[in-house]
Amino acid sequence: MKMCKNRWFSLLLLASLAPAAFAFSDGAVRDLDATGQPINVAPADPAIAAALKQISATQIQNTIQTLVSFHNRNTLSSMDKDLPKGQGVSAAADWIESEFKKYSADCGGCLEVKRDTFTESPQSRIPQPTTISNVYAVLRGTDPAQAPRMYLVTGHYDSRNSDTLNTRDEAPGANDDASGVAVSLECARVLSKLKFPATLVFVAVAGEEQGLNGSSHLAKLAKAEGWQLEGVLNNDIVGGNTTPGDKLQDKSTVRVFSEGIPASATPQQTRLIEMLGYESDSPSRELAREIAETDRTYFAQGAHSVLGVAPKTHSAAAITKGGKGFIPTLEFRRDRFLRGGDHTSFNQQGFAAVRFTEWREDFNHQHQNVRVENGVQYGDLLKYVDFNYVAKVAQLNAATLATLASAPPPPVNVKVITKELDNNTQLEWQPGPGAPAGTEYQVVWRVLTAPEWQFFTQKGVATSASGDSITLPVSKDNVIFGVRSVDAKGHFSQAVVPMPQR
Repeated sequence: MKMCKNRWFSLLLLASLAPAAFAFSDGAVRDLDATGQPINVAPADPAIAAALKQISATQIQNTIQTLVSFHNRNTLSSMDKDLPKGQGVSAAADWIESEFKKYSADCGGCLEVKRDTFTESPQSRIPQPTTISNVYAVLRGTDPAQAPRMYLVTGHYDSRNSDTLNTRDEAPGANDDASGVAVSLECARVLSKLKFPATLVFVAVAGEEQGLNGSSHLAKLAKAEGWQLEGVLNNDIVGGNTTPGDKLQDKSTVRVFSEGIPASATPQQTRLIEMLGYESDSPSRELAREIAETDRTYFAQGAHSVLGVAPKTHSAAAITKGGKGFIPTLEFRRDRFLRGGDHTSFNQQGFAAVRFTEWREDFNHQHQNVRVENGVQYGDLLKYVDFNYVAKVAQLNAATLATLASAPPPPVNVKVITKELDNNTQLEWQPGPGAPAGTEYQVVWRVLTAPEWQFFTQKGVATSASGDSITLPVSKDNVIFGVRSVDAKGHFSQAVVPMPQR
């Protein structure tokens, strides 16, 4: 019997990567394999799965097309009083606000529509005091105990061409970043029809191209006002570039960037992180892992091959069942090489935040004056956006937001007891504030070289209001542990890694 070379390679790859019990020559197995179970795909929530099917590529196209119609959305255009009517960043902000209000009217006033307007002082890309507005809508959680918990999705609605100070010449910004704003708006349109215990915030920020000004202001505001912001999903350049002849764009995946050591960590905290080997376990990194797990529930494939994790069986309710699927590639760095985005503003303030970006950017269609030069079309034009691709990115964002807003709060005060040397591992934790009755807890672990959680054991409902503990016959030397909350429907919180306690 013959088998094609690629299939042999795939089988060998899967066999080498799939988490399986490691057997020694004498029949023994490793402690980490002998305890717990391999992590399987979580069950799909029928309400969430139905909502994801309402996300519309046509609606997304209309949103991006409308934003492009404002001609030039440079942040500085807010100060240009001679702009033609219907052009500029302020006109775009007014339209975004009107869309949020329309969605709110459709759900009986369920959204609180707000405008965070401030004046930015002069700096390198802002020559004069400039008015900047962030526009956002809040879907309050229905559980008073959990409503303070918040998850936020954002994209930036400002644009630029080759000159960061140019407010007059065409700067369509279709991919960068009308596509990301379309994701945020579409999540608001669809998810506002549902109710969640925790709060969701749908945002469009400005000032990104001038220096992350809008997101920086909003992140500082969130910290100053004490927002319990548990996760931020930033979408920037998620248009799935469609340049003719580009055969290197992978439409089956979206990159998800997450920081390792938190940007807000003090020198003392950084030393502890390095001592414990937690360089890949920041809250942002755990958020990225949650995105990957959510993807496996609602899209019919496992993690991307770049991750080095074998695909797992998909959920029966996966929205792309029978298709190729859509999968996140977890990029273990804060952002692209030597670059940044609005999620880093939230990282700086101590919040978990990640960035979604298409697989391969085309720099002829980014930060360019619209022109044809030597037969090459330049400019961030509408025709280079794949609206179906943006819709898939929106579905993954919406699935993640809905799952996390439905899940119980993550556990707190998660500790690993280190009073004496021991090959067993004792973990302790307490329920997160507002955890509902019936919340269960799952201990997860992975080998030190694995990018995602591999094994778990379910603890059940906490034995007391003050918390719970478990002792596992697995050496903490060889694995990373985490503890996460789970409800009866299988909605998981992000995992929390334990801190040592003697």
